[in-house]
Amino acid sequence: MTGRGTTTATSVRRGSNLPRVGDYNQVVVLEAIRRHTSGLSRVEIAVLTGLSAQAVSNICRRLLEQGLVEEAGKQGGGPGKPRTLLRLAPQGRYAVGVHLDPAVATVVVLDLLGHVVARRDHPLRPGAGPGQVLADIAGDVDAVIAESGVDRERIVGLGVAAPGPVDSASGAVVNPPNLPGWSRVNVRDLLAEATGLPVVLDKDVVAAAVGEVWAGGVGGTGSAVFFYLGTGVGAGLVLRGEVYRGASGNSGEVGHLVTGRGGAECPCGLAGCLGESSGPLHLVREAERLGVGRWDLDAGDPSDESAAEPATAAEHRASVASAFVEVCSLADAGHPAASELLEDLACRMAKAAIDVVDMLDVERVVFGGPLWSPLRRTFLRVVPPLVAAGAVARAIHPVEVRGTLVGDDVAAVGAGCLVLEDSFSPRSATLLLEH
Repeated sequence: MTGRGTTTATSVRRGSNLPRVGDYNQVVVLEAIRRHTSGLSRVEIAVLTGLSAQAVSNICRRLLEQGLVEEAGKQGGGPGKPRTLLRLAPQGRYAVGVHLDPAVATVVVLDLLGHVVARRDHPLRPGAGPGQVLADIAGDVDAVIAESGVDRERIVGLGVAAPGPVDSASGAVVNPPNLPGWSRVNVRDLLAEATGLPVVLDKDVVAAAVGEVWAGGVGGTGSAVFFYLGTGVGAGLVLRGEVYRGASGNSGEVGHLVTGRGGAECPCGLAGCLGESSGPLHLVREAERLGVGRWDLDAGDPSDESAAEPATAAEHRASVASAFVEVCSLADAGHPAASELLEDLACRMAKAAIDVVDMLDVERVVFGGPLWSPLRRTFLRVVPPLVAAGAVARAIHPVEVRGTLVGDDVAAVGAGCLVLEDSFSPRSATLLLEH
């Protein structure tokens, strides 16, 4: 995020003085103000955006009237009268974000800065089908809005982050591997009808990348790969400051990147695929094989027909996640076999990161998702030096490796940021000029 005193014309998109792009110019100005948290004067906004002083004055007046920006004091120190600074008004608008995880649903209310003002989550109800799960989520949306105290009229929409693949055009999830029974479920329309809010749907990894951009983790025209670590692994791509979605909104499928010799056997027929090798169940099984511990997960495996009381898929995933966290805690405490297991995973993840960095020439590698916190210590020790030594462009520019700025709820926060981005960000697709 560009700070005060380092204002440059390349840090935000340029506007146009053509009358027909007034709405685009308004979000260009809003983005410029958003990226400078301590405030911008109208003169600085004009320099940054390339808009005329009169256009900037008119736009800022509208933004103030709409409650989207607020005055933030005066800027003096030079000739002439002090200039009034403008900054984003956090309470100007709000968005709701939903993360539909295979084990738990998380709902957040965000202000215009992307800060969480209210939150709740609940495990998916055992045996519940898509209709019941979405009804439960709609109930949570109403409850969390009530808890937040936010005027519903100031909520611009509801964003949903779901496991892929998704059909963005129709607003449906399409047979996600970890949500059995969700065959072309029209999440967007069903939740819009249940909540009365406009709804946008995206993949969880895409939403996470959007959240990171909105939080300032990838600013201006920067580029990054966001590795989302959950029940599966995916990558959100940020290229020149914009999240790349692909032809159908399903970019970032990195589960079949082969990351070294050996490793877990994958259903695709290969061994060492990132998705299978980094899966929590595989890692817990390996920990059991190495004598790290015993969690007896077979007793709760829903695919085990011999189990006396088979669990639901959500219950089994929750048990696996708990065991995985325990393995990570043992590794952090110095358990040799657990440490070796996580270091091998970190090396495989570094190999995948180097492949993506080299292919797209990005500047940052960011990790996040439900399983990031327990992996953080090992990954931040192992991955950065491997990426620094292995990236092809290392002699030209450094590659930063870090964890998300958003926190554990990055997918839910990112889902809310999908709404804010859709409403208040000048993506390149927004402006189509006729010739």
